[in-house]
Amino acid sequence: MLAAKGGRREVARGVRSKADSVYSELREAILSGALEPGCLIDKATLCEKLGVSRFPVSAAVARLAYDKLVDVAPQHGSFVSRISLADVQERLFIRSALEGEVAAEAARRFKDADKDALAENLKEAAVAAGARDRSKFYELDVGFHHILTSRLGMPRTTELLDSLRVHLERARRLMMSPSGRVEEVVAEHKAVLAAIAVGDAEGAREAIRNHLALTGRVLGKVADLRPEMFSP
Repeated sequence: MLAAKGGRREVARGVRSKADSVYSELREAILSGALEPGCLIDKATLCEKLGVSRFPVSAAVARLAYDKLVDVAPQHGSFVSRISLADVQERLFIRSALEGEVAAEAARRFKDADKDALAENLKEAAVAAGARDRSKFYELDVGFHHILTSRLGMPRTTELLDSLRVHLERARRLMMSPSGRVEEVVAEHKAVLAAIAVGDAEGAREAIRNHLALTGRVLGKVADLRPEMFSP
């Protein structure tokens, strides 16, 4: 009996592991844009491609629906959720309020080593932009904002902003797509660093709020070009 129970536990763990793996792969495909908003999630094709049964795929899709990354339409199928413009604008509003104050605090408290970390990030970002390496550039873009909170020792603020970024990730990657946008982001980040470097708290606050406001306007342009990917 004990052996039988142990065997069932092993099977359950194996199923959960497969479901986790499918979830991670699907989530990355959605966040990266490989699976675009509105795209049908073909469970049968996924089972064949990933070499798993239908249950792990269904479990993964259910988790993604809970994350609001997938819409499940009974009798019709599961589809990648469209990006809500209202949701993105509200999250950008919250980010602007929080990060504006973070940048101002960084201008007051950052030491030379902290400023050097931002400068090094910008140097690498400029290289990635020149190489058209969008994946690396996106990583460095996230890193720039993370440096501001982590170097200030603000774990709760970091957690809040990281949560906002997860829900903004699809939109943020799309906002990098217009020609010249990555170079603009580098320039906007440089303006933030310039204010922090001289201890200008108000200038740092305005620079990061300007950066996020421009990000919102870029999203509006992308939505005009690809309306099928968005919802109001």
